[in-house]
Amino acid sequence: MPDIDEADESFPDLLRTQIRHGFTTAQQYLAAAVYFDSRRLPQLAGHAYDRSREHYGNSLRMVQYLLDRDLPVQIGGLDEIESTFESPRGAVASLLEIEQVRSARISDLAHTARTSGDYLGERFIGWFLADQVKNVAGMSTLLAVIDRADGQLFDVEEFVARETRPRPRTDIPAPKMAGAAKN
Repeated sequence: MPDIDEADESFPDLLRTQIRHGFTTAQQYLAAAVYFDSRRLPQLAGHAYDRSREHYGNSLRMVQYLLDRDLPVQIGGLDEIESTFESPRGAVASLLEIEQVRSARISDLAHTARTSGDYLGERFIGWFLADQVKNVAGMSTLLAVIDRADGQLFDVEEFVARETRPRPRTDIPAPKMAGAAKN
């Protein structure tokens, strides 16, 4: 959940905080990917590596938004990263929790933008709201599949290979990423 101190912050301030959380989330997915790789679960590892890159890119989208609005941007440290897990299920449950917290933070960003009259910020954050619905649903499904597989990780690997490859979104174009080639 967002910090109590964040309740009175402006949209740009909350976005700067979210950038740090986003980079932390990317690193957390990377730690989970390495965990899955060490357990010889290449499909789960690949999925986590993909999600790490996605969260990293989303943080760069937020950086670019601040740059485009000529607002200050400073990249700082990360929050603590969990690198050991009790089981593959534990790793996925942890990632699901991170996605749920991220959804609450993104919702708070949208609320702050709307209530402060920052319509550009509200429009910008809309893409992330839609993305978080997909992210939470995907991790919830993956956790349910792990539970149904009842320890048969080969079945989970088959599911991940078949069902979780990244698909480009066609509904709303993604915001531009900082560092991406300019068109």
